[in-house]
Amino acid sequence: MRHSEKHRTDRIGWLRAAVLGANDGIVSTASLVLGVAAARASSHDILVAGAAGLVAGAMSMAAGEYVSVSSQSDTEQADLARENSELAADEVGELRELTGIYIKRGLDPSLAKQVAEQLTAHDAFATHARDELGISDVFSARPVQAAFASAGAFAVGAAMPLLTILITPSAYLIIVVALTSLLFLAILGALAAFAGGASAPRSVLRVTFWGAIAMALTAAVGAMVGTVV
Repeated sequence: MRHSEKHRTDRIGWLRAAVLGANDGIVSTASLVLGVAAARASSHDILVAGAAGLVAGAMSMAAGEYVSVSSQSDTEQADLARENSELAADEVGELRELTGIYIKRGLDPSLAKQVAEQLTAHDAFATHARDELGISDVFSARPVQAAFASAGAFAVGAAMPLLTILITPSAYLIIVVALTSLLFLAILGALAAFAGGASAPRSVLRVTFWGAIAMALTAAVGAMVGTVV
């Protein structure tokens, strides 16, 4: 019988960006809305502020993810180019280095040398990239993927508090936006845990706790500014 396993490490790149974007979309937009609402702004002003926050936040997340992950990609490419040059200049030394890596991982010297020789004969560059540098196709940086995943998730997350504003009377806006946003964060935490195979209660508690702190502080600042003005 064929032994099959299902792992989730291939989701790390886009899952991290999507969870970050959605969480930031919900928290930042809900916090912005609560801060403006606590300052006694009109419903129209609250909606405009939230919509502006959605657009600005999505673009900021896309740019930030693209720039940061591109920096990671540049570093990876520089290391790969240097490793390729080293392979061309000193094959024997690189084989000895690879053998040492396998010895440190638990193989006896003779077996480590055999493994290093066979993998080098198969694909020396890919072997050194994976086992010496820790770079592989699964874990390599993908700036465009990260940018789109983060921006799209931010927009979806930010849309939730805005939809709540449209259907909630102004007298109950603060409490309804706060409670529904915490609910959205809990759902996000559960979905992220499911996609990553992690503990759902821990993920839910983590995102709702920090979301509640952010919204409470922003609402407090809005209330103080509104009182002073």
